[in-house]
Amino acid sequence: MRPFQALVLAGSRGGPDPLAEAAGVTHKALIRLEGRTLLARVVGALREAGADRIAVSAVHPDVRREALVLGAEVLEAAAGPSASVEAGAAALGTPLLVTTSDHALLRPEWIARFLADAPADADVCALLARRETVEAAVPTTQRTYLRLADGHWSGCNLFYLATPEALGAVRLWRRVEAERKKPWRMAAILGPGILAAFVLGRLTLIGAVARLGRLAGVRAAAVATPYGLAAVDVDKVGDLELVRKLVGEAQAADI
Repeated sequence: MRPFQALVLAGSRGGPDPLAEAAGVTHKALIRLEGRTLLARVVGALREAGADRIAVSAVHPDVRREALVLGAEVLEAAAGPSASVEAGAAALGTPLLVTTSDHALLRPEWIARFLADAPADADVCALLARRETVEAAVPTTQRTYLRLADGHWSGCNLFYLATPEALGAVRLWRRVEAERKKPWRMAAILGPGILAAFVLGRLTLIGAVARLGRLAGVRAAAVATPYGLAAVDVDKVGDLELVRKLVGEAQAADI
């Protein structure tokens, strides 16, 4: 397996987090499943997958303390995930695997398969799952899907920055993120070609990623995962209930 560093995004959106409040903790990353925090589960999976160095990007002092207990480095989260990734890449270098602290079901074999399937000439890769793959693994989950000409796709909160050039994609992400409340400006950044192909139903996943890569000046690739559970994270109370059920069933099966 290729050696890599890992960055876990565990920042705060600002204001109270309803999910953390419902679970009785100060931050979503500190929710416990079978005695372990979400952050501990993610860091553990990264370590099992062979990460040489693991850092957690966070602001909340409780999360920072938990990261240190887990043996991870702590980085100051920036204003937004894209800026945090850029800062993390500056601190850790590449190749860098990026994920989130709410990726509660993360497994080392998913990471290994992602890195194995990442094209050798790509600067940056994103892991995605087909809708049918997700629903075959967990029919009850409700995900947000990107509807493209070659199917419906869900993100898996796993990104691989293989080379320093990958920061070009992060900088494009920052520009789009900064305009997220102004769709017309986002459209201007992405350009009419991408938007027209999407509206006309002609944009495939490979085509979309290739076009975005050219726009960012990088070689970008999408990697399809065979693991439907890789698309499940903890964004809302229903997600947490589902993940608790799945983790409980897995624990019972191991007994």
